[in-house]
Amino acid sequence: MPPSSMAVERIGVLGSGDVGRALGRGFARHGWDVKLGTHSPERLQDWLGEVEGAGGAVSVGSFTEAAAHGDVAVLAVLGEAADVLDLAGPENFAGTLVLDATNPLDFSEGAPPGLLFCGTDLLGERIQASLPDASVVKCFNTVSTAQMVDPSFEEGAPPMMICGDDAEGKGRTEVILVELGWPGGLDVGGIDSSRYLEALVPLWAIVGAKRDTWGHAFAVVE
Repeated sequence: MPPSSMAVERIGVLGSGDVGRALGRGFARHGWDVKLGTHSPERLQDWLGEVEGAGGAVSVGSFTEAAAHGDVAVLAVLGEAADVLDLAGPENFAGTLVLDATNPLDFSEGAPPGLLFCGTDLLGERIQASLPDASVVKCFNTVSTAQMVDPSFEEGAPPMMICGDDAEGKGRTEVILVELGWPGGLDVGGIDSSRYLEALVPLWAIVGAKRDTWGHAFAVVE
């Protein structure tokens, strides 16, 4: 039975790029108290003005402050910048549900991107290993920033593909997804399944380039 209620209201978003700002704005729109963690908080004053009055409270601070802000966090940095977890302090993620929206994309040869690493290595598992006292769930990494919150697809939104080692964490993630407009989550296994969700992203980019559209998502059809 799909979850129907949620008690979590505070979230720290680590990253102030397109993904971080989109998720920060979306969570605020749904009434969450959001703190966006960044290297340069002073550069986000215009963004704060844009999201003021969106619904929930929104503030900007350091990565450490974002990590300690609530018992849910989103990692929304480039895959090569996942070392911000060290700046934030792994101890600040103890007992936290960490929604991992990262992808190990390699743009060194242009678009579509390749992967920095793949096969037997994966970013999601590295992140879980670096945060042993947190519950890491891969989420949001297979859709565009425009579709992460309140998605709109011509054929209806599919369940968001997620993975993680903690069943309770995945259950909480599904509650969050439902609140954000998704029909729920499609559990594809443990955190080691991150390698497959991450590997989907270059294919997602190729499909987008061929069709000249970036609002698409992959779905399981029965």
